[in-house]
Amino acid sequence: MAQIEKYPPMYPVRQHFHLPRMEDVTAAVEEQFATFPFPEGLGPGQSVAVCVGSRGIHDLPHIVAAVVRCFKALGLRPRIIPAMGSHGGATAEGQAGILRDLGITESSVGAPVVSSMEVVSLGTADSGMELFCARDGLEADWVVPINRVKPHTAFRGQVESGLCKMLAVGLGKQKGASAIHRYGLARAIVPAVRTIMERARVLCGLALLESPSGGIFRMRLVPPERFERVDEEFLQEAWRIFPRLPLEDLDVLIVDEMGKEISGAGMDPNVIGFWRREGGPRQPDYRILIVLDLSPQSHGNATGIGLADLTTRRVMDQVDLRATYANALTSGVLRSARLPIAMEDDRSALETALAHAPDPRRVRMARIVNTLRLEAFWVTEALLPDLRGRKNVDIGNEPLSLRFDGSGRLQPFPSDLLEPVGRGEGAGNSPAS
Repeated sequence: MAQIEKYPPMYPVRQHFHLPRMEDVTAAVEEQFATFPFPEGLGPGQSVAVCVGSRGIHDLPHIVAAVVRCFKALGLRPRIIPAMGSHGGATAEGQAGILRDLGITESSVGAPVVSSMEVVSLGTADSGMELFCARDGLEADWVVPINRVKPHTAFRGQVESGLCKMLAVGLGKQKGASAIHRYGLARAIVPAVRTIMERARVLCGLALLESPSGGIFRMRLVPPERFERVDEEFLQEAWRIFPRLPLEDLDVLIVDEMGKEISGAGMDPNVIGFWRREGGPRQPDYRILIVLDLSPQSHGNATGIGLADLTTRRVMDQVDLRATYANALTSGVLRSARLPIAMEDDRSALETALAHAPDPRRVRMARIVNTLRLEAFWVTEALLPDLRGRKNVDIGNEPLSLRFDGSGRLQPFPSDLLEPVGRGEGAGNSPAS
């Protein structure tokens, strides 16, 4: 594998978020169950539909397995159902496959996985919107969603991604998700979930909040009448701790991978610039974005790939247009299925981007693994002055050369080179000082 000297070297950077994370999520789930005020109607032998989505939540298999064990200890019969709208190509097999890739199987969590796209109409809300709910959820004695609360990638509201959205959108499968998207998620989620709760037996929900450095930061088992309030509370906290690149101005951003388990938009617009999806001020202003891979967990669903400017033929060969179009048509965000320019390989994509930079020798370029993992990233020398003096930032002394294999594929940087060697608060932590 040859070293390519004509490409600018990059320096490893680590940012520290200094937030605690739960070391034992199983114990945390058990503690939540031990103090939860279950209703009097709960009885042995009743069935529970435990709703799980398509996101790659930290420790998700352990959390789901702990929830299953707690319900079994109460004498209940839990089963897992996918609650992910149209994901998985809007097929029962596809949705079961997504859960399997996330580590959710009968053997791993101790409960059967039941996947179906059948829905039941719950009638219409006051707005005229028809509401749908998964038949296997309604046929269970109780429904229990498990979901991470976070900022949504396409709208702003008091309630965004969380327990309410899983009930109103995810549990509606493709038909319900399509219906509610037509009315606009920001104004439709809360009225929809209130109607659903009147007609489905929702027992409780487990709200999760992730730390930017990985792991679960907070969790709370919530009665249905508190879903809205806890979604709001956790959303405010999620914005407070939301991870971003500490850089506002880049010529080039390299994103090693995108995927549906990383973000509903493949790459989180809250990280790479909301203007790429919705227009508006270019903040942050990352002028050329290259995406180099589509995660296997996406099963070819490349929703959001149009947020990139450049990609490669290898990525395009992985795209399942049927699954991608199904997601875009369901959400109503048709532009999410647009396609970027596909170059022959990673090397060609990078050279094209550098050719459009004002000064390739002083290019302001950063590289990230994906938009969810931002604790470690890499930058060119031109960006070092922007990072010096920042708290909670370490900059490596040794630059790393960009390397390509024989097929022109950019190789990952070794993770062991990310050990901190200098604190951003000091001036002596970079070779330019």
